[in-house]
Amino acid sequence: MPRKNFDREIANLIAQMTDMGSTVNQRIEDTITALRTMDLEKAAEVAGSDNEIDRIEHNIEKMCMNLIAMQQPIASDLRVIAACLKILTDIEREADQCADICDILTIGELNTNSLAITHVVQMLEAANDMFRRAMDVFLSRDVEAARKVCESDDIVDGMFSKIILEVCGIITQNPQNVMREVDLLFISKYIERMGDHATNIAEWVIYMETGVHPDLNTKET
Repeated sequence: MPRKNFDREIANLIAQMTDMGSTVNQRIEDTITALRTMDLEKAAEVAGSDNEIDRIEHNIEKMCMNLIAMQQPIASDLRVIAACLKILTDIEREADQCADICDILTIGELNTNSLAITHVVQMLEAANDMFRRAMDVFLSRDVEAARKVCESDDIVDGMFSKIILEVCGIITQNPQNVMREVDLLFISKYIERMGDHATNIAEWVIYMETGVHPDLNTKET
């Protein structure tokens, strides 16, 4: 395939992934709204929208496989395609976490007056900021900006630790409400993983540009 056509296919791949990122970002925004307002209808919409994201993921995977199988990309191009496949998985998992959070909202009985919920919303906003910035560096290939995204995971992790302590304190004082407080712990863990996935995206951007995949997120994702 002529280089010009191949470059066009790569540009299309990047555009498709960027569109998917925008769709997932909207899922996160909807999840924030549902959690802040306890909008169970919106939560149900997010929880039921996972099939659409999966379909987009599978279509983009096919694009990547076709580029590898039919176009015989050179080493640098293959690195970009391989990184895109990895990033694609993390984008999809961001959407999975939103669906998981919204599942809890639709079936759980969270205490709407709990200060911990306010802190969980703030944590989700911080994770969403990481994801948006990770998708920005996916387009810009800015290695330094990608590293700053990874550094931001410490903020999300710190918020997670504080919420754990806060919720444990609430459970100690009101053991009869343990189950709905445990739901908050599950939600917080899902958000913590969203920060990890944003870090993964930024790491793969660094790999795309440098050929070296840094280990800036040592937690299992």
